[in-house]
Amino acid sequence: MATEQRPFHLVVFGASGFTGQFVTEEVAREQMASEQSSRLPWAVAGRSKEKLQQVLEKAATKLGRATLSSEVGVIICDISNPASLDEMAKQTTLVLNCVGPYRFYGEPVVKACIENGTSCIDICGEPQRFLELMHAKYHEKAAEKGVYIIGSSGFDSIPADLGVLYTRKQMNGTLTAVESFLTINSGPEGLCIHDGTWKSAIYGFGDKGSLRKLRSVSCLKPVPIVGSKLKKRWPVSYCRELNSYSIPFLGSDMSVVKRTQRYLHENLEDSPVQYAAYITVGGITSVIKLMFAGLFFLFFVKFSIGRQLLVKFPWLFSFGYFSKQGPTQKQSRFSLCAPGCPKTHSVDRLASDSEIRCLCLSAGIKAMEESSFTMTFFGQGYSHGVSIEKNKPNIRICTQVKGPEAGYVATPIAMVQAAMTFLNDASDLPKGVYE
Repeated sequence: MATEQRPFHLVVFGASGFTGQFVTEEVAREQMASEQSSRLPWAVAGRSKEKLQQVLEKAATKLGRATLSSEVGVIICDISNPASLDEMAKQTTLVLNCVGPYRFYGEPVVKACIENGTSCIDICGEPQRFLELMHAKYHEKAAEKGVYIIGSSGFDSIPADLGVLYTRKQMNGTLTAVESFLTINSGPEGLCIHDGTWKSAIYGFGDKGSLRKLRSVSCLKPVPIVGSKLKKRWPVSYCRELNSYSIPFLGSDMSVVKRTQRYLHENLEDSPVQYAAYITVGGITSVIKLMFAGLFFLFFVKFSIGRQLLVKFPWLFSFGYFSKQGPTQKQSRFSLCAPGCPKTHSVDRLASDSEIRCLCLSAGIKAMEESSFTMTFFGQGYSHGVSIEKNKPNIRICTQVKGPEAGYVATPIAMVQAAMTFLNDASDLPKGVYE
């Protein structure tokens, strides 16, 4: 993996897209926070030089750095032009790929990066036709080339994956099972998500059978179940600890966490942790509305004409939760905590036999003004000296990961911190394709 000969350490591909502009801003913010001697040369890439310059000018104005546009390289390339992707990949050590839906546009970037000895990080939450397919097709070749293809490095699924690992670290015993509950606080301005995520959900549900086929031919050995088997909840269940109804979370968290647990078990001989993911939906009124909306969505997504309508009118069919414009600044705004706030701190005790701790996402802890998320992890396991084979779990633990607005604040933070970790600690990472 060449580094010194390349003009850039990282390139934000798709920087003029809706999510890409936030990632670009976060890279600029990260570089401004670094010492002058440790700042890395970087660039933005996309189809339009004019739009890329506009993104840099907007970030420069917001961050108060008038010279930003002259400090950042600009690369013109198009996802439909393999030669331009090769040229981009040759100029950098790492590509931050923000061009989705990844099931349609992700593979050409992965292929170009591997062929040119370049690593790639994306924020994909699509396990069906991208994450697991890319691992099956390119893992060995990426390992041979000495590069890293790292998926799901945004809100999907860094909070979930790190949350499970953090819970295990805090457990005074052997952690055997974890349930996570995602709670979204939309704030007074309400919740709105860009339609790129909506499209990924539509095509994912429309092609969910391919994931089962892919897994059936992978010939992977089942990961052993340690301790009591984690019981699957009903499609709608009530969480007493959070005083809210919940439904299964259908993002990539389950796929990513389980793959991490497999890797830790097979390569480091760690005891695997069972995992299930849910999202809270509030009271019974919200449950009824969601059931009707879900049935409506699942019916339309089965048919080609239905998927076309869902894609064309996201605001109508999602009841206002998704739009082509995405959230306003107020819907995704956040502010910094007071200086000196520790990275890990205790909060109120949840129950007599449960301890709740808080792990905040990002380089510094963020306190949300409006939109935010909280992911609560309920773990169970066995204290030291208790036989796992003969007993039921005898200890419980509760931890939390908190962060700002998930899609366009937390995701860029997570993606850029993943990039910084890669650039600083690549020698300690296993090469290949990973979620």
